[in-house]
This record gives sequence, structure tokens and C-alpha cells, in this order.
Amino acid sequence: MKKPFVYFLLIWVCSASGAEIKINFGDLPEDQPPTNDFHGALAGGGRPGNWSIVMDEVPSAFPSLSTNSPAFNRTTVLAQLDADPTDERFPMLIYDKQTFKDFKLATQFKIVGGALEQMAGVVFRFQDESNFYVLRASALGHNVRFYKVVNAQRGNLIGPPMDISIGVWHTLAVQCEGNQITCWLDGKLVMPPLQDDTFTSGKIGFWTKSDSLTHFGDTSITYTPVVPPAETLVRSVMEEQPRLLDLRIYMMDSQGKPRVIAAKDKNEIGLQGTDAEKGAIENGSVYVGRGKGTVAVTMPLDDRDGDPIAAVRVRMPSFLWETEDTALTRARAVIQVMQAQVLSSKDLVE
Repeated sequence: MKKPFVYFLLIWVCSASGAEIKINFGDLPEDQPPTNDFHGALAGGGRPGNWSIVMDEVPSAFPSLSTNSPAFNRTTVLAQLDADPTDERFPMLIYDKQTFKDFKLATQFKIVGGALEQMAGVVFRFQDESNFYVLRASALGHNVRFYKVVNAQRGNLIGPPMDISIGVWHTLAVQCEGNQITCWLDGKLVMPPLQDDTFTSGKIGFWTKSDSLTHFGDTSITYTPVVPPAETLVRSVMEEQPRLLDLRIYMMDSQGKPRVIAAKDKNEIGLQGTDAEKGAIENGSVYVGRGKGTVAVTMPLDDRDGDPIAAVRVRMPSFLWETEDTALTRARAVIQVMQAQVLSSKDLVE
């Protein structure tokens, strides 16, 4: 069976000055969860968020040419629909395809409802559910706040009082350059630039609180591409072993699922792995699979103490009468080259 087409428009543009990702939720079908490029996360307690695609009216991207031109377009947007009133409940939807260091993120948001809270925000330099930055707007609280979470402990809330209209589309933006963090609401600077050294890179995502019902629209991320060590490692091996059909490195994400962090084909980065990769990371297991004229071997990549920290999947052309032992020997030679350059997880992701 063919894999379904990726439902939302993801435009990746690279230039000498940087790269840009545009996420257009208007291309997703209604009443469906987001694609595999995202995963849900939850800080605090309560139920996980219910992230789905809903129909809404958003401001037209083009100025009206006449009084008869529509000011709004009806299209699909991202929504958090679960109104669990748990106080310290923070549903998040994390974008998995890229890790960002220096970037500017801008997203449309509309607070639709909520009895206890009416909030919308973005999470950035996200490490896991216990470590990240947040920029959020509160309609009930009449303010915009920045804060950080370190080891599940929330730091000081920083930001001014501001009126946030409910049922109205706004734009929230944040820029990180080194340790400097700059925040905007509706194109206006929210506060003087902040400086914080806690997190230097991480994922980005969407954020709400408690029973807030929130919609998010088109989102853009301009950023300076950073080549992780794992990608550099894959490139060097492929230069030495050009006959390899595929080479991937997997690590566990915050949900305990193996995901590709580096690959011969960059489009595979972020893909979820299988039980073979999970077993290699969790138990040091080795797997061999055969295809038509090919053989794939999945083996663990260990730290200096011999504990698995990642999985490597090597796919190679097979030859007539090849045994499992010969396939393992060939794959092990490739992975030993990689192992010599990896002593800890920092040698892959920092």
C-alpha cells in the first residue's frame, strides 16, 4: 500500500542567508489529527491535548481590492479541542522535522474559549516535557509572558500587561539569536530583548493551558541551518562507503519512540523507527532483514561505557548465497567506523 500524501504544505527554502519553513494548515483535511511531522506532549497533569484540524475564517492574505472583496477566507486551521480544566495542564504539539538554534518563528493564533484559562502560545528550544521556553498570551489575564521550564520547575514570568481579544486572530513571534530572545505580538515588540543561556537549541511547537480552546494558523520559521554531528558522521561514512544504499541513525524522542536524527536521505530525518531500532537502543539487540537484492542490518551505537545510546540501520546490496553472518560482518565494519567517533550522545546531537 502506498503511503498517504503529506497533507499539509511544508515549504523548505534554503539560501546563502538561511532557510525557511512554512507550515500551512489550510491544506489539511478537516477533523483529522496533524501529520506524522508532529507529536503531542504534555507538561503538568491532566489529559493530553486533542490536536485536530478544524474549519475557521482567517484574515485574507491580500488587501481588499474593493468593498465587495472578502476580508476573511474560510480554511482549515490547527486547534486544541480538549477542555480539561486541570490547573497545571500544558498541552503542546511539537514539530519533529527540525531542531532550531538561531531562528524567528511567527504564527497566527486565535483564542476561541475557556472558562478557567484563555491562553495561546509557542514553545521553543524544547528539549522534553520538563525543559523548554514559552511565549504565551492570555486573554483573561490581559498579559503576554515569557518563561522557562527547567527540570519541570517553572521560572519567573516576564512580560507586560496587554489586552488580548478573544475570537480575534493575532500574530505571536519570537526570535532567538545566541542567548538573546526577542518577542513580538501583532508586529509590536512586547518587551526589551531577554538574555538566557539555559537552552541553546531545540524543537518548536504550539502551546496552550488548562481548558483553553485555541486555534493556530499559518506558521513560518526562518532559521540558520545547523548541521548536527550525527549528520556529519553519516556524510563522512557515505563518502567512504558510496555503495551503501542507505544509512540512518536513530535516537529516542521524548515519547520513547525511535526517530531518525541523521540519514543519507535528509527527507527521512524525523521519521519514526520500528521495533528493530527500539530494541537496538533499549536492549542492544541486532536485527537483519532482507529485501530483493538487499540486506539491512540494525545494530546499537554505544557510549564509552558500552551502553546503547542510538541505533544504526545499514542497508546494503546483497550478493548470491550471502549468509546472515556475512551481512553482520559487513555492517559491523561500517558501524565500527562510526563507533570510533562516538563516546556519548553529545557526539551525535550537539
